[in-house]
Amino acid sequence: MPLSEHEQRLLDQIERALYAEDPKFASTVRGARLRKPSRRRRLQGVALFVLGVALLVFGVMLPVKPAGIPVVSLLGFLVMFVGALLTLTALRQGGSDPEPGPESPGGGATAHRRSSFSQRMEERFKKRFDEER
Repeated sequence: MPLSEHEQRLLDQIERALYAEDPKFASTVRGARLRKPSRRRRLQGVALFVLGVALLVFGVMLPVKPAGIPVVSLLGFLVMFVGALLTLTALRQGGSDPEPGPESPGGGATAHRRSSFSQRMEERFKKRFDEER
């Protein structure tokens, strides 16, 4: 459910007050929410995956298997799994582009446009509903 125009104005006012009072905290909170996964994180995931595959193959080739269990291969599989998860979560998060906040360039206009759009849609719905009666 979208915010009303009054609620949106109050929220913008609260955000501006927060930026004025403690800009470092506000930028930290905002940065944590909007930060995209870095390319380095994806590369780390790929590197872990490749290392895991190498350990998996190396563990199969090793003649030493305590109690018949290829421990090195199991470790390689776990490293490979963690690398794949890291890469996939970074790619999934990177695919959705977060919307800019009201303090970022163009954010205020976008929020205003969205609220007026939702208002127009609500008005159209009300008109159609009233016409059907």
